[in-house]
Amino acid sequence: MARVKTAAVIGGGIAGPVAALALHRAGIQATIYEAYSTSAEGIGGTIALAPNGVAALEHVGAAAAVVDRALPSPRMVMAIGARKRVPLPSLPDVPPLRLVSRGDLYQAIYDQVAEQQVQVEWGKRLVEVREQRSSVVAIFADGSEAVADVLIGADGVHSTVRRLIDPAAPGPRYTGMLGFEGVAGYEAPVEAGTMTFAFGKRAYYLYWPGVDGGTAWGANLPHPQPMSLLDARAVATDQWLRTLREVYSGDEPGGELAEQTGPDSLQVAGALYLMPPVPRWHRGRLVLVGDAVHAPSNSSGQGASLAIESAVQLARCLRDLDDPAAAFAAYERLRRGRVERVAKRAARTNRVKAPGPIAQAMMAVLMPLFVKSATNFEKTLGPEQRYRIDWDAPVTRDPVLA
Repeated sequence: MARVKTAAVIGGGIAGPVAALALHRAGIQATIYEAYSTSAEGIGGTIALAPNGVAALEHVGAAAAVVDRALPSPRMVMAIGARKRVPLPSLPDVPPLRLVSRGDLYQAIYDQVAEQQVQVEWGKRLVEVREQRSSVVAIFADGSEAVADVLIGADGVHSTVRRLIDPAAPGPRYTGMLGFEGVAGYEAPVEAGTMTFAFGKRAYYLYWPGVDGGTAWGANLPHPQPMSLLDARAVATDQWLRTLREVYSGDEPGGELAEQTGPDSLQVAGALYLMPPVPRWHRGRLVLVGDAVHAPSNSSGQGASLAIESAVQLARCLRDLDDPAAAFAAYERLRRGRVERVAKRAARTNRVKAPGPIAQAMMAVLMPLFVKSATNFEKTLGPEQRYRIDWDAPVTRDPVLA
């Protein structure tokens, strides 16, 4: 079978353009098709990029720009209730977590898209595909079509490509929480470079020193029903702030963070989702990447990093294996075990984000015992954060797993 020369990348968020850049480096012409008519520049909250995610960005030329725009966070603390503070162990010889706004990450990646002259088509919402013997045709809502050797679904947790690959595929699972982010005028008592994960009386939140003063914070608000981003943003920010102030009232410093956050600084992220294991990652000339196939809970700190890694690994496989089926199978073998281990770890944390008073009391006793074990910490987070992709190594049909 002829080597893959062209790819249609569906989705222009993070995984899509990274995949297109990596494919370009691999000698494969990729075009990005984004459903929205304009770019997402300047939109979105803060993303935590793990060291492995930053390392993967080096393969597409975006790592340095991201590091320049990011806030390093070398220390992490777990807060349980009003007074319990437990420092989390750190990994030796590993760069710090990088906190970067989604807009800055997006811009760093798209600067490379422009520099490498990767084509982007806006306002192209995929509705159907037509597979042919040696190509695939993408059919868009505006009636236009695009032909390529392979089609890559990087279209997020509500992926159309996932449904086209397998109509019975599971959809995203609502975590029971809505996401918010803001900057409070209140100066929380936290050391520079420290991110604090706080388990309040009624809800989980996290906070870190603001770049320009104050305290940046994120809230995971328990909510019985999921809300789309559009619906969540249709609610006045004043109303959301009243809810947040009620939920975090009595928490230290959660109460002050909510009270001293103004409506202009509050960002609404909508429902938080995770992806259960997806049985089929590919079919024929179609394959999934990023959140479309693996979206761990935000507790993992690895969502964006894993998406970037997968995009790069997929490009390597298509570069070295001339049969798309073999390339996709090798890609899944390289990625499935890793991403599902991370998702499983994060799910355990996610279950206690709204612990209630009894569970909170238990956590105050058990969590310090857990984090004191450097062996356990190294065993779980070490393989995640030290993971590096060897771009130059050839991919075989039965790749050796890292």
